[in-house]
Amino acid sequence: QVQLVESGGGLVQPGGSLRLSCVASGNIFSIPTMGWYRQVPGKERESVAAVTSGVTTKYADSVKGRFTISRDNAKNTVYLQMNSLKPEETAVYYCNAQIRRYPGGYASTYWGPGTQVTVSS
Repeated sequence: QVQLVESGGGLVQPGGSLRLSCVASGNIFSIPTMGWYRQVPGKERESVAAVTSGVTTKYADSVKGRFTISRDNAKNTVYLQMNSLKPEETAVYYCNAQIRRYPGGYASTYWGPGTQVTVSS
């Protein structure tokens, strides 16, 4: 079994910062890609940022220059540093990972349960 667990969400004022963390655990051989999505009730889940095991990063246009994704491959952990947060970025943030459980196996998609981020004064 594989499990993703997020932490670091909470309440922050507009313009403030938060750092999210996500740890993958279980039967893991490799994690080609880790990333973050967010979802507001009534809207589709959207990609925020992603990082490969080779530390190539990709960001949604709306967060470029304010959010930074990074990962610690030794700890199977991905981070999302969020700066200059806006009220409209209030959402549940989900960790996502493509995980290969066995050598030569295909990679499957796994999700964390989500962590609430609320940007409000």
